[in-house]
Amino acid sequence: MRLLRGLLATVLWLLAVVVGLLAAILCVTIILLPLGIPLLLLSRKLFSVGGRLMLPRSVRHPIQEADKSAKKSGRKARKQAKKVDKSMQDLDADKAKKKTRKILKRRRKALAA
Repeated sequence: MRLLRGLLATVLWLLAVVVGLLAAILCVTIILLPLGIPLLLLSRKLFSVGGRLMLPRSVRHPIQEADKSAKKSGRKARKQAKKVDKSMQDLDADKAKKKTRKILKRRRKALAA
């Protein structure tokens, strides 16, 4: 998939170069200036789309990736809490509090990182 995106980005960059050169030539002639300016904007947009295709998903969509990682860490915390709950049933209250604090502190550090 990465190879395909790289190939598509390369094709877009080449197309952007051709459109940009055509736009530059059109902008030199004053009569065709109204055609050259939109083509320059199109060339710029093609360059940016090609650049975004080369970037990994976490860079292109940072908020969505952060949401995914937060959901995963929440699921892990819930699973770990269930395991701790089962293991604390046989402990007394003071030991259970200490163990819970320790585990929650570890989870907070993991979420902060």
